[in-house]
Amino acid sequence: MLSQNIAKELNNIAGKENITNSREDLICYSYDATNQKFLPDAVVFPKSAEEISLILKLANREAFPVIPRGAGSGFSGGSLPVEGGVVVSLERMNKILKIDTDNLVAIVEPGVVTGDFQEEAEKMGLFYPPDPSSLKFCTIGGNIAECAGGPRAVKYGVTKDYVLGLEVVLPTGEIINTGVQTAKGVVGYDLTKLIVGSEGTLGIVTKAVLKLLPLPEATKTMFAVFSDMRDAANTVSKIISSKIIPSTLEFMDKESIGCVAGYLPPDLSGSIEAALLIEVDGDKDLIEKEALLIRGICMENSATDVRIAGNRQEAKALWQARRAISPSMAKLKPNKINEDIVVPRSKIPDAIMGTRDIARKYNIIIANFGHAGDGNIHVNVMIDKSNSGEFERGKKAVEEIFRLVLSLGGTISGEHGIGTAKMPYIGMELSPAAIDMMRRIKQVLDPKGVLNPGKIFPKDRVEN
Repeated sequence: MLSQNIAKELNNIAGKENITNSREDLICYSYDATNQKFLPDAVVFPKSAEEISLILKLANREAFPVIPRGAGSGFSGGSLPVEGGVVVSLERMNKILKIDTDNLVAIVEPGVVTGDFQEEAEKMGLFYPPDPSSLKFCTIGGNIAECAGGPRAVKYGVTKDYVLGLEVVLPTGEIINTGVQTAKGVVGYDLTKLIVGSEGTLGIVTKAVLKLLPLPEATKTMFAVFSDMRDAANTVSKIISSKIIPSTLEFMDKESIGCVAGYLPPDLSGSIEAALLIEVDGDKDLIEKEALLIRGICMENSATDVRIAGNRQEAKALWQARRAISPSMAKLKPNKINEDIVVPRSKIPDAIMGTRDIARKYNIIIANFGHAGDGNIHVNVMIDKSNSGEFERGKKAVEEIFRLVLSLGGTISGEHGIGTAKMPYIGMELSPAAIDMMRRIKQVLDPKGVLNPGKIFPKDRVEN
């Protein structure tokens, strides 16, 4: 509970109309896609870096937590107010300030919806590649905090590859600018890269300078189905080793396909063990050749069918199926533990078959889909939390999956971050020395621990 003095100060900073502490409103800002719930004491809707600066200075003086929040679409608990305090919602800071067609850069505020920004860039013949599945409602600020990726990461990279510079409010309230608006810049430490992916624990982004690319001339989308999961997994490796880099190379297993069968043509929604959604982009004549080459690779690796979308509508239907997988998984079980592991591409078959073995061992459903082109698989452990035995088996399965991934030279998080969900496991991947260094960085920037506390670093760690 915030004191009357703090509430009065917040009113003075942001205006009474831009603060709420009604229970109905607080509930709306108490959860994210993990479905964990922690009620904040208040929510503030600032409109500028200066207001956020004053809020953080007040938090340092009065010792209350401040939790930055975008759209709340994260899967790791990064925006949860786990210790109460004040949620700083960035939804009012939603302007695209500049799209520079001469220098291929844009300046945007953190509350800009990613899909809306992409559409505005494309109107000018430009391209912003990062495309998380939640792009129609997630925001640029949240993408930066989590270093979001998406299907196009296999060819174009992730959010950090497109952030040139930032305006950031530090935990103690200072406003700094990092990075550049140019193609190159190596003055001092790279503070931009430090902030990107820091999950809102080292600063609150209030402006971002983003790199843009020329819009590809054309795209070609195809869908390949397999009667054996190993054949699909091996096909991913074969496509990449053929030196063709698709713009997307997505994997879906039998369980995932079953959840979205209604989006697929009837003759493609039968008994399929696995499928690949593949897209190439670029020069129109070149992608026609690449599509045929990829089709040949799929057939050589025992694909039972390969469909090449004939027009935009057919391609859109295939993408609707892919993007609908995650929200459709409730058909399998009411709850899920959603993990985004990454392994070297050549190890994808081992990872997929290993998770199947783990599913059998613990007698649970595990559904796999995701960005196979860069080795990033979304592993969904499907459970019913009301069944305590199943819930416990699910947690054991998650830890075993992480150990499998690390044994294959992978990582336990590719784009969802650590937040609260993966805190217990961070010590499986990072050494105590590495974790302590990160803690020291946090301590230097946030000496009173007011900004997004209770994230990333657990008190008790799972060690190798």
